[in-house]
Amino acid sequence: MPVDRLSALDVAFLCLEGENTPMHMGAVATFRPRRELDPEKIVALLAERAAGIPRLRRRVRSGLPLLGGAQWEDDPRFDAVNHIGVSKLCDLYEPDPLAEFASHWMAEPLDLDAPLWNLQLVTGLPDGEFALLVKFHHALTDGAGAVELAFGLLDEVSVPAQRDHRRRAPEPRSPLRELRDGATAAISQAKASAGIASAVLRAARPYPISPTATMNAATRRIGLVRIDLADIRVIRKAHGGTNNDVVLAVLAGALRDWMINRGQRADARSLRALIPVSLRGREAEHAGGNVLSGYLCDLPVELDDPVDRLRAVRAAMERNKQAGPARGAGAIPILASQVPSGVHRIATKMAGRAAPLLFDTVVTNVPLPGIPMSLNGARLREVYPFVPLAPHQSVGIALSTYRNSLHIGLQANGQAVPDVGSLADAVTKSLAGLYQRSL
Repeated sequence: MPVDRLSALDVAFLCLEGENTPMHMGAVATFRPRRELDPEKIVALLAERAAGIPRLRRRVRSGLPLLGGAQWEDDPRFDAVNHIGVSKLCDLYEPDPLAEFASHWMAEPLDLDAPLWNLQLVTGLPDGEFALLVKFHHALTDGAGAVELAFGLLDEVSVPAQRDHRRRAPEPRSPLRELRDGATAAISQAKASAGIASAVLRAARPYPISPTATMNAATRRIGLVRIDLADIRVIRKAHGGTNNDVVLAVLAGALRDWMINRGQRADARSLRALIPVSLRGREAEHAGGNVLSGYLCDLPVELDDPVDRLRAVRAAMERNKQAGPARGAGAIPILASQVPSGVHRIATKMAGRAAPLLFDTVVTNVPLPGIPMSLNGARLREVYPFVPLAPHQSVGIALSTYRNSLHIGLQANGQAVPDVGSLADAVTKSLAGLYQRSL
């Protein structure tokens, strides 16, 4: 059996893990059951399905310290039930009981000596609904891969036939051609890495850095925002651009109000977002792990007019797309994937401390299937994803679209943003302002 090694980027996420910087992503999914809820049955069903997913049975086996490598191995003590908890909401969690509970649960780090995932079944929601909280370490997979793993735990559905992206046996090639192609690829990779590194140095901002930078903290605050996709379409029809452009403009307006209300100046280039881009379509041979690049986008928080903010976002994202996801300072995940794992063991934490010089927040879009999903027959209603906080970041933002709704998961540093509800309210207010200008 071939060795299943962690990529250099996977190792980088392990190395970024710290007491106050857990590197797991997560989600809050809510369900509406058709019959009386049986938590024990749900746990047994989840455990059975998780045990059938090989990647969820594996833990990290560290390599030699000097080499810094690591590989996946089956956990001989694996029992999926140990990764699944059950809780019931109580009146202590106010004003949003589910978000409050999720704040505490998401702050808890994963056990790095065990398979890197946990689930929590949460009962006691209004109208008999329940929630499933999901936690995957970023070393295990990226956002798109997390969706594949998580939906493997849900009920099977019939999906339209898609093009087969599985690897086919390669055509036999001569040793001379292998040598020539390998040398060409190495030179091309070196040139690309040098170009990305140069772009990163040019994009790095001098001190003083963004006013949203903060000290790392162990606590987390979670905010949940739901937006009707029909509102996004109205705005897009009136002003052009993509759904993603509209959402970034709405977030820019929300962050502007939030900063001003905190007594901070919303200046040009004062707030920059890293926008991860999945390369899974281009790197189909990767069955798991992280296959990422990214864009950097200066959010126009200095602009008071919401339509002007949307125009600025459209222009910035168009420049990013013309350059492509494999070039520019936002492609730091590609650069990290080409650094030897041993270097990550030494340098990644130091590089992580410098993250605020390059970007202030992460805004990631997690793609979900457009078909109805369920768990033990209970209909999936909402999915709020969460991105881990980079070192010294106040807030991370994750988006998902499901069944005509856009769900925004806000994860904030609990000391820097004790009232994440104010930011959630600012998102709703920003959307309303742009929507009114679109009628």
